[in-house]
Amino acid sequence: MASSAPRTASNDGVIEAAKAALGDLIAEVKDHVGEVTLTVRREGVEDACRLLRDTPGLEYQQLMEIAGVDYPNRPDRFEVAYHLLSLTQNRRIRVKVSTDEATPVPTVTTLWPVAGWLEREVFDMYGVTFAGNQDLRRILTDYGFEGHPQRKDFPLTGHVEMRYSEAEKRVIYEPVSLAQDFRSFDFLMPWQGPEYRLPGDEKAEPQAAGAASPAPATGTAPQVKPVAASEKRDPDKPYAIDNEDRKQAGAAEAEAEARKPNQDKAAQVGGVKTDIEEPKPGSNNPASQGGPEAQ
Repeated sequence: MASSAPRTASNDGVIEAAKAALGDLIAEVKDHVGEVTLTVRREGVEDACRLLRDTPGLEYQQLMEIAGVDYPNRPDRFEVAYHLLSLTQNRRIRVKVSTDEATPVPTVTTLWPVAGWLEREVFDMYGVTFAGNQDLRRILTDYGFEGHPQRKDFPLTGHVEMRYSEAEKRVIYEPVSLAQDFRSFDFLMPWQGPEYRLPGDEKAEPQAAGAASPAPATGTAPQVKPVAASEKRDPDKPYAIDNEDRKQAGAAEAEAEARKPNQDKAAQVGGVKTDIEEPKPGSNNPASQGGPEAQ
């Protein structure tokens, strides 16, 4: 099956050329699934990237991305990965360095100005600092944000939550308070379903009249037959029909209220009790017919 990714040139000879150019700066080399990864010494990452950019035959001119990775169990828990692209050779390479929470990594903004934004993102998400970056501040989180969200030990709920206070007319930060307890799930396969019964499940099983046990299901959904307004309705009407009747009755009452004379309406403003009888739909009350003014 053909890959949807654009084809790149072969990496034959890249590792040998990189070793010859970088020398002792390389700590480890890995070639896996067609991707070459160079692990270099932290203090030499700027020189290594410069050599990869300027050495003929390598010519990785463009910095595509800087990514962070967190391994909490390692002494140097963070990895910073630089993804480089050679436009002339049509090849890619990855450069990695390791560091801890306190030791900064040299900046590569001297080689690619765009690295300023990328280093700010790694600093914001992981807390890795970059020596020489003149504008190392948060880029994705808010001012005053505590912690670094992409660290493995960062709580999923965060440390604080933000909301707008109508009382203080400003945005305030408060400790996180969960709105409800964590729910428990049984994690069963969705096509198997749970073995227990939930309240209300018995309503899905049709019951025969006077049966001591549930009758077998017919496999046919219950049918609700609409009843015309002129037909005589049964006392036990389906819910949908009863709801429709209530809507029609409410509309009739609203129409009767609207047809009341203005003086009658004025007498009832503010809940003042009057001797005027409320009109009823279908009654012979003059108000329901529009009153004297309607004649």
